[in-house]
Amino acid sequence: MNARQLTAQDRGEQMTATNTPRTAGANGRLWGMRARDWADLQEGGFRAGYVAALEHAAVGAGTRYLDAGCGSGMAAALAADRGAQVTGIDASDLLLQIARDRVPQGAFQTGDLEDLPFGDDSFDVVVGFNSFQYAGNPGAALAQARRVTAPSGTVVIMTWGEPDGMEAAAIVGALKPLLPPPPPGAPGPFALSDEARLRAFAAEAGLTPLEVVDVSSPWEYESEALAVRGIGSSGVAAKAMDASGEAAVNAAHAAAIAPFVQADGRVRIGATCRLLFATPAGKRT
Repeated sequence: MNARQLTAQDRGEQMTATNTPRTAGANGRLWGMRARDWADLQEGGFRAGYVAALEHAAVGAGTRYLDAGCGSGMAAALAADRGAQVTGIDASDLLLQIARDRVPQGAFQTGDLEDLPFGDDSFDVVVGFNSFQYAGNPGAALAQARRVTAPSGTVVIMTWGEPDGMEAAAIVGALKPLLPPPPPGAPGPFALSDEARLRAFAAEAGLTPLEVVDVSSPWEYESEALAVRGIGSSGVAAKAMDASGEAAVNAAHAAAIAPFVQADGRVRIGATCRLLFATPAGKRT
């Protein structure tokens, strides 16, 4: 199934609009509304991307690791399993409660990606898994990630892959009529999917972009009902529910999911994660 054609707003023609809210104020309540469903039903759809990022960034024993926008902590738990010293920050207290349960030895706190409460050069690896494009000010958030990364460290940005032809893009697009009009210049969900734009975004924040890697990471559910619950657990879905009601959002998701229901009732939706690996340009060891 081909994804719909995307508008300039979807791709996010302006990524660094000024006077935007910070992440916690913009997103904390929304992403926490269905925190348990996100952790149990939806976040697993990104696991393949997490694993590829940690392997490529050589996260291992003793790595000082920051998950910027850590959510419910699945990636943080994978990093801890590899021996990393895990720190996480997120806008949602409810998601952080789950992260703390998953990684009891980790250090987690609520905060803004635009004002990270850590010293310069504090981490060897800083990751933003589908977080920078949802920040109140994406450019400022990435600049903060650079600041706290050691000169020899790595910054990892994970975003959606190219939406054209990606099955999951049709699911994301189903919410557009139910969302309030975005403010001028606000980034869309696929704002960083284009490789040239992604590299430019990194460079504008003072990073040196290196490799870009695409990872297949399909969404899989035991039933259509669980798929509706999982997909409806995102902060974007919560915003649509605020604007248009839960019933309308669930109906839109059910219609979008229908083509992907298998003969046995399970649901499988193709999705691609795009990873960019970068180093903090100009820092001296």
